[in-house]
Amino acid sequence: MDNNIHPIFDRLLGRSEKENYLNQKSKVLWFTGLSGSGKSTIAQGLEKLLFSEGYFIQVLDGDNTRTGLNNNIGFSLEDRQENIRRIAEVSKLFADSGIICLNSFVSPTIAIRNMARTIIGDDDFIEIYVNTPLHICEQRDVKGLYAKARAGELKGFTGIDSPFEPPQQPDLELLTENLTVEEGVRKVFNFVLPKITRT
Repeated sequence: MDNNIHPIFDRLLGRSEKENYLNQKSKVLWFTGLSGSGKSTIAQGLEKLLFSEGYFIQVLDGDNTRTGLNNNIGFSLEDRQENIRRIAEVSKLFADSGIICLNSFVSPTIAIRNMARTIIGDDDFIEIYVNTPLHICEQRDVKGLYAKARAGELKGFTGIDSPFEPPQQPDLELLTENLTVEEGVRKVFNFVLPKITRT
């Protein structure tokens, strides 16, 4: 660490005081899956449901963070790693502030997601695999990204010419092929509720 940097974490209000104030336990829900799998849609639906139940939430999404915080990095595996490292550090700050963080990122490799888990902390990291077959993701393709990747106009696109490594032991797996968005949101809500509720 730079000798001129002096962290002040020990002089700040602690996480427990903030969780008490918000009447919740903070966690980071990490939604991973292919582009078009429904990660962001489910995270957005969950945000609304949790908020209606009195929880305080922050959503972090790949498109949004790349317009600001991460607007200076690309899509190589090295850049993706740096993208996720920054997001994980921000997520840890949210968790330490008592806030429930919903993260929607392709985060394509096991190593990248393990890095995020290590930064955030195993107790706070909840990995949710939005498992949607590639052909369904391509059918949705609302951004036209798969079509560009198939045409060779977009290089290094996950699922086409760049690998996606499915989680081996996710905390929760959503098989979305025969699941509505509402059903997916409710499954995550029911799963996470005991983990964020103060007893």
